[in-house]
Amino acid sequence: MWFDKCDDDTRWADAARHLSKVDPVLADVIGRVGPCEMAPRKDYFVALCRAIFAQQVNVKVAQILFDRFRKLLPGKRLSPGAVFEILSDAEKYKGCGLSRQKAGYLKDLAAHFADSRIPVRKLAKMSDEEVIETLVAVKGVGRWTAEMVLMFVLSRPDVLPVDDLGLREGFREVYGMSERPGKAEMTEFAERWRPYRSVATWYLWRRNSVVPVNNVKAAKPGRSLRVATRRRSGGAAKKS
Repeated sequence: MWFDKCDDDTRWADAARHLSKVDPVLADVIGRVGPCEMAPRKDYFVALCRAIFAQQVNVKVAQILFDRFRKLLPGKRLSPGAVFEILSDAEKYKGCGLSRQKAGYLKDLAAHFADSRIPVRKLAKMSDEEVIETLVAVKGVGRWTAEMVLMFVLSRPDVLPVDDLGLREGFREVYGMSERPGKAEMTEFAERWRPYRSVATWYLWRRNSVVPVNNVKAAKPGRSLRVATRRRSGGAAKKS
């Protein structure tokens, strides 16, 4: 809900070529899905506010509630000061689906931006881990949310969100596994995708966006991701 599409179809062309070369199974997904649509954006505060609204809520419902909250602000403009003002009185944001806990998260987020604990001008130049460390200091923002910011806001190419259930399911489905792989197994396998693990992750998320994945027999219980890949690609899996 908080990700904009990229208007430049060539932005991730080199990444798609690299991934197709090192992973023939993923190459099939890339061919069906088309150009990667991740795009950078600069409204960090807005993106993180949306992320908090989306926690434990259906995506469509979260968007409706977020839009409702935004309409309460002067000119619908989200800023730390405006958020503080609205959240100062629960009656002001009644009907926006904000629990006391989420309201607290938004206040803490606004405070971090207001006093520059989140250095807006420096964020794009910080390393991935520096960004994560900075963002998780905000109440309600965990590593997963920080990784989404890296991928979809800062457009970092080499992020692998191993805690994401959708990614684990993508691995299981695309590589014909009987069970979702563990973090260590995914991390080891994804080494071949460097330096474009973000793009590979995006394709696994979007694997069914054009046509259903080919029907393939699941690997037998206990099969590793490497073995499943060999079975799907018709040969030995390439090493990174």
